[in-house]
Amino acid sequence: MVNSSDNVGGLLTANIMHFARVLRRAGLPVGPGQVLDAIRAVIAVGISNRNDFYWTLHAVFVKHRTQREVFDQAFHIFWKNPEILEHMMQLILPDISDPNAIPQDTEEISRRVAEALSSGQSDQPEVQEDEIEFDATLTWSANEILGDKDFEKMSAEEIRLAIAAVHRMKLPLNEVPTRRFKSSNSGTRVDMRKTMRAALRSGTDFIPLMKRKRRMRRPPLVVICDISGSMERYSRMLLHFMHTVTSDRDRVHTFLFGTRLTNVTRYLRHKDVDEALDKVSEAVTDWSGGTRIGHCLEDFNKFWSRRVLTQGAVVVLISDGLDRDEGDGLTLEMERLHMSCRHLIWLNPLLRYDGFEPKSIGIKAMLPHVDDFRTVHNLNSLNDLAHILSAETNRNQILMDKWRNQAA
Repeated sequence: MVNSSDNVGGLLTANIMHFARVLRRAGLPVGPGQVLDAIRAVIAVGISNRNDFYWTLHAVFVKHRTQREVFDQAFHIFWKNPEILEHMMQLILPDISDPNAIPQDTEEISRRVAEALSSGQSDQPEVQEDEIEFDATLTWSANEILGDKDFEKMSAEEIRLAIAAVHRMKLPLNEVPTRRFKSSNSGTRVDMRKTMRAALRSGTDFIPLMKRKRRMRRPPLVVICDISGSMERYSRMLLHFMHTVTSDRDRVHTFLFGTRLTNVTRYLRHKDVDEALDKVSEAVTDWSGGTRIGHCLEDFNKFWSRRVLTQGAVVVLISDGLDRDEGDGLTLEMERLHMSCRHLIWLNPLLRYDGFEPKSIGIKAMLPHVDDFRTVHNLNSLNDLAHILSAETNRNQILMDKWRNQAA
């Protein structure tokens, strides 16, 4: 622990800045403004009491309950709590102890903190070693392992690699015919207006038949994403995916909802992903809170559906289906949404579990009104979404009938 004789403008300030970098590497959204706030708070509270010092930094750096354990481990290690430091050193060194001694969730968080603390601490030059080549036939590559790993269990470095992979994805949509026509020599319909004009211009008895065919255009894509507390890790990763899709094609509309509905389409149109996500964070006021699916879908159907669900729009609904209002009005609003779009796809991270059953009231109310029910919890599931949207026939009818029967 830092002594009271330390100069707040000198060594303690540098230590707080370094501690903030550790938290940022561990996955907490810490910026320069919070570092300045932390220094001012420490000056106001003082550093004579360790407990006061802990809660002062906690009040500045921790914005959600899911960040408490990461902060607690990082604090006690950085500010020298011997017991936790010994435990973390065991995680960094080769593991020869009982693998069941540490709960899996705690081990995942501890590994993120260990990586954040060890990052950048090795200043010694690397020793050049002879390269040894191995035959990698029938083995898993790093990309394949990362593709199968759940977003919720990724370390800070794996999250960075996953975000980079998401920004390289493409989301194709098949073109659909519109009501308008265009001239075409290979068309199947006769364009009578152009045919008569061509006959008048020629001045002969020969009347050339002018053909036309329907214009083709990719349908609009509407994404409605749940940002409640249970969906936090998935929704943050999916925001990067939505930004990539918005930058890659036109007519993409994105809505976020928790206890209220927020249209973030214009913010995701910024080319810089960091600027786009900062704008989204400023606009959304109910991040990581409760979920009112029926109320939010009612707002969408009432104020937005007639604006964005045009020309056979495809709707992607991302939610775990856990509703605080216990499905109040959800059946009616899901039915209205389904009838207003060409294809409704529901992505639910709970579907990754083999024993999943639609038991909650919200899931039972939503399930009969979707065309596709898929999981979204890793990179492979996002790739599968691209294949679903680009395929001509994209209904998994056997599973849909099974889950509908269970919901009934």
